[in-house]
Amino acid sequence: MAFSISKSKSHSHPRTEIADQETVGFLEPSVDLEGKLNFSAGILRVNSHVKGEIRCAGTIVVGEEGEIEADIETKAISIAGKLKGSIHATERIEIKAHGVVLGEIDTPCLIVEPGGYFSGACHMPTPGAPVTLVAEVVPEPRVGQT
Repeated sequence: MAFSISKSKSHSHPRTEIADQETVGFLEPSVDLEGKLNFSAGILRVNSHVKGEIRCAGTIVVGEEGEIEADIETKAISIAGKLKGSIHATERIEIKAHGVVLGEIDTPCLIVEPGGYFSGACHMPTPGAPVTLVAEVVPEPRVGQT
């Protein structure tokens, strides 16, 4: 089956934060998908070709046969396949032993296993630094100007 919705919990991953999440979708090797994917929670497992945008409030797991060319926003992502594009992960990015990432990443936690490959730009917040919002700067009037 190329895509399925599952109500059962996945306990096959050793990390408890992933194992405690519900698997909400599978994209298997026979699938080529182009467009936007939006998931409000859970785990999305990708072992196919995806091009476009992915927004996931949960976790994305890219399998060894997964090939993604996309802009991604997620809580966490684990990559054993190939990914080209930008990744913004609010918790962590893991590049597994055979994983390849080409592009720009933004995350507070980056893990690259031996044999994993990353080429691009990495942006990480300073640990313990308060989060600041970007505000519009309004110039103050100079003396003598109205």
